Amino acid sequence: MDYIISLPFSEEDINIIKGGDVLYLNGTVYSARDAAHKRMYDAINEYLEKTGKSVDAVSSKELFENGVTPIDLSGNVLYYLGPTPAKPGQVIGSAGPTTSSRMDKYTPLLLDLGLKGMIGKGKRSDDVKAAIKRNKAIYMGATGGAGALLSKCIKSSEVIAYDDLGTEAIRKMEVENFPVTVLIDADGICFRV
Repeated sequence: MDYIISLPFSEEDINIIKGGDVLYLNGTVYSARDAAHKRMYDAINEYLEKTGKSVDAVSSKELFENGVTPIDLSGNVLYYLGPTPAKPGQVIGSAGPTTSSRMDKYTPLLLDLGLKGMIGKGKRSDDVKAAIKRNKAIYMGATGGAGALLSKCIKSSEVIAYDDLGTEAIRKMEVENFPVTVLIDADGICFRV
């Protein structure tokens, strides 16, 4: 099935979307690659250690409001992206996905804190698949090698955190009809992964 989806995902959206479905995303998506994931992961673990709280006893909103994470992860989508520099007149440069397995170490924690979607390419670990199912999230694939075309679906892009990471900084992006295929649905069903 094909669906036009307004982000953030609603619970109804998550429940009807199945592996293999094609989605056209509209709304806010955040970019984050391995360096940004590591920085968030380390900051979250440091906060948990400092406060003596468990992951179950802390919310993504609390982490955001206390400056631990640069975004409230709840309900949001991360795109594993490090774009090329934008040419004059462009919002963003080539915006193709990076290999998702590079984020696998960090992803279960982010999913446990409310992340609802990830966009990348390639396989995910068993731990990530279990966390997707446990948290009723989805993993979507963007077409590798089509970065120039995908960039046309990004209507605005602003670095909001970790600008010292250059292309790996976290960006807030507004997307319009951004095409993805559901590779792992909220029931943990994999499609070509």
